[in-house]
Formats: sequence, structure tokens, C-alpha cells
Amino acid sequence: MIDEDNINKRVLLLAIYKKLNNESFEDIVLTLCDNKMFTPQEGNDLVKELQSEGYLTTDGLSMIGVAEAKAIELSFKM
Repeated sequence: MIDEDNINKRVLLLAIYKKLNNESFEDIVLTLCDNKMFTPQEGNDLVKELQSEGYLTTDGLSMIGVAEAKAIELSFKM
């Protein structure tokens, strides 16, 4: 489970969950960089962290990534 204090990682995972089929991880990182969420290097580091923690595969979310993204989405709606 991603710590609630790590808002950048939570937002990135949710953005990947909500991505369009033609969007890459890089597209999502750049979009969040444009919105001043983090720098491109920080975003790429977060993608690597999510992959090493088992939330991401090379082309999308893993099963635990989907479950975590749904939990994050629910927490933001509350």
C-alpha cells in the first residue's frame, strides 16, 4: 500500500490507471510535469519505484496496481 503522505506517487498511479490506450508512462509523466506536480526526473524515478514495488508492469498496471489505484480513487472521492 502506498503511504498516504506520498501524494505524488498516488497521483501518478491514479493517472496511469486512468490513462488512454495510446498514452505512455512518459506522456503521463510529462502531463503531470506540465501541471507542476514534479520534475521529469522525479516522475521517471516514481515510475521506476512503482515498477520495483510491483504496481506497474512494462506496459501497464499489475493486478495489485489496479487494486491500489481503485483504493486511491476512492480515497480522493471521500
